[in-house]
Amino acid sequence: MSEVLQFGLNGDAAAIAVRWLSALKSERRMAAKTLEAYGHDLSQFGGFLGEHLGETANVRALENLTASDFRSFMAKRRSSGIQSRSLARQMSAIRSFFRYAERNEIFKCAALASVRAPKIAHSIPRPLPEISARLVAAADVFESEEPWVKARDAAVLTLLYGCGLRISEALALTPKQVQSNPLVIVGKGSKSRIVPMVKVAETAIAEYINLCPLALAPSEALFRGVKGGALSPRIIQLLMERMRGALNLPDTATPHALRHSFASHLLGNGADLRVIQDLLGHASLSSTQIYTEVNKTHLLEQYRKAFARS
Repeated sequence: MSEVLQFGLNGDAAAIAVRWLSALKSERRMAAKTLEAYGHDLSQFGGFLGEHLGETANVRALENLTASDFRSFMAKRRSSGIQSRSLARQMSAIRSFFRYAERNEIFKCAALASVRAPKIAHSIPRPLPEISARLVAAADVFESEEPWVKARDAAVLTLLYGCGLRISEALALTPKQVQSNPLVIVGKGSKSRIVPMVKVAETAIAEYINLCPLALAPSEALFRGVKGGALSPRIIQLLMERMRGALNLPDTATPHALRHSFASHLLGNGADLRVIQDLLGHASLSSTQIYTEVNKTHLLEQYRKAFARS
């Protein structure tokens, strides 16, 4: 155990690291696996410093580290193939150790404040294949559901996939709003956008309204829970969890993934990026451009699979 707790650091510095992990356990209630990962991250940093400085780092060495020293560590980790997200997590652990030392007036390394964390690319859920997205939108795999509940779920999921709505936007719709096509959607930042409602969505909504046993006031929530109140997003999230099992879908198949499937499938069928931006309600085209990378990745994967079979 004593070997594990050296962290590649000299005795005094290693002792501080032990107290740091103990504080994380007692004060922040960190899980054992998380503590193990933090210790491993610091050990890699300590091992690097030993090579980089030519001797095992002690407290004075840690205090006198420069921004260049930290950047050299990140560069070395990059060269070993570590991804931005993992490197950012590792730097977060190292910062936590240095903050602990500063907060407890043991030592302070001013240079670390000027070191920027690795930039992590914005990630989005993987879009579903078209056939899977259509099956999900049908929401017709649970025989035990009340007919009106099945119709409600199908209408909501169709709006997510067929119109690219956020779940909050779909559940905010009123009976009065859906009488008009295109829909006027109020999205993030209270910004309005126009979204054409595909025929299958119109049909799904009409079916739900026809079967719903509840009184639907024109300006109140269109979609209702079984007790009569506005439908909770959690109900749709749980529905997607059940459908993942029933349809053998990946864990990334969430309500929001249907919105991304809408955008990705439009792009794959030749839609203009600016048009998709307007339909999604993105303030910046850069947000929409993420789908070009997702689509490219998907195409490359399919290409590799095809040639692997040949």
